Amino acid sequence: MITEGSNMDEMDITPVVLTIAGSDSGGGAGIEADIKTFGSLYVHGTCAITSVTSQNTTGVKSAYELPPSVVSDQVDAVCTDMDVRWAKSGMLSSADIVRQVARSVKEYGLHIIVDPVMAAEAGGELLNEDAVSVLKEELLPVSYATTPNIGEAQVLSGITINSHEDAKDAARAIAALGVKNVVITGGHSDAVDLVYESESDLFAEVPGRFIEGGTHGSGCTYSSALTAYLARGYSIVDAAIAAKEFVEYGILFSRNVGKGVSPVNQMGYMQMMATKDEVLANTEEAVGMLEDSPNFSRLVAEVGCNIAMALPHARRVSDVAAVNGRIVRLQGRPKVVGCVGFGASSHVARIVLATMEFDPEVRASVNIKYSQNVLAICEDMGLTMSSFSRAEEPEHTHTMDWGVTYAIDSYGRVPAIISDAGGMGKEPMVRVLGRDAIEVASIAIEISDRLAVLEG
Repeated sequence: MITEGSNMDEMDITPVVLTIAGSDSGGGAGIEADIKTFGSLYVHGTCAITSVTSQNTTGVKSAYELPPSVVSDQVDAVCTDMDVRWAKSGMLSSADIVRQVARSVKEYGLHIIVDPVMAAEAGGELLNEDAVSVLKEELLPVSYATTPNIGEAQVLSGITINSHEDAKDAARAIAALGVKNVVITGGHSDAVDLVYESESDLFAEVPGRFIEGGTHGSGCTYSSALTAYLARGYSIVDAAIAAKEFVEYGILFSRNVGKGVSPVNQMGYMQMMATKDEVLANTEEAVGMLEDSPNFSRLVAEVGCNIAMALPHARRVSDVAAVNGRIVRLQGRPKVVGCVGFGASSHVARIVLATMEFDPEVRASVNIKYSQNVLAICEDMGLTMSSFSRAEEPEHTHTMDWGVTYAIDSYGRVPAIISDAGGMGKEPMVRVLGRDAIEVASIAIEISDRLAVLEG
């Protein structure tokens, strides 16, 4: 996770942020998405509505534009009462509204992040053509940052973007309009966001991944998350990294609520944080069980053991909790060296990630010592078993990725046990697979207890 640039969260201060945007009657984008994002990121959200749209997951049916004076009245009401320093804009629709927002930004000294919304994710134009020139001439020059996607960046810069170098040229062209920072989001290209800080002429790339799920409101959610993190003291680059992660979780946890493009779930971030706590707690309890077991030391391999559990939807090693070190044998007892954390073990994490490609419900594993007695006990316990041979491993592959995949393919489904007899310089090993860390620890302990009886 990103470390914040200040200790604002440790103080009794709630940042107040303002969104100036349109209302989405379907609740997926616009003001509704912004307010939900603000609440999820512990800032107080306020709003000035520019347009009332009749839209759902299939598109925009109609839009009623509010008079610019009504927009400014809303901004005045908020800014004359609360300490608003950070704001974001979304759907501004007309040139007159853009002009009025620019005036309000200057009047109240707002640090505004401009999301140059030109079209709805579900379909429908949201920014009049004549408003684009006013956006470039009057609003961007007084803005702290702007967050165009590839298509919007092309319109603002006049540059066709087919490569990262094109994106850099476009970012510089947009910054030349007067905006301090440009973030070109990559959701419509290669999932890599480009952050350009004009004052230092520095670029930073924020890598990402394409995720299956609802994307309606993803642009609004990103810009509002960026605004919230900036209000909490993050740098522009750290805010961009954190905002991208926030949107990824929102897409992962999206749900179908209509007939069209599903909306981002702004509560996905909080759900993932709660899930992380649950996975850590489960893994820590499992580690304690192994350390307290009088017989588990019999199963500790020469290279040590580790136990891991992944988050739902895990894609990366950083999504998997494990011991930051090893479980070793010390004076005849299992000893945990290190604490539990995410991204702590590449080896066992890869076992889990490879397994989840076949069955997402099997999210945990512990590796234990290999022996014929252990395999016999596993068979006697009725555990499903499969294996692979390191001698058959193709070149230029990762052993765990290939071996686990091979063993599962051979068996036809995910077994409880995957073993290999080792190879040149490689210790033989048994892997126990299960739904969570406590389950695989329980299986391993039962194997060790039976082994103690068998070997005396």
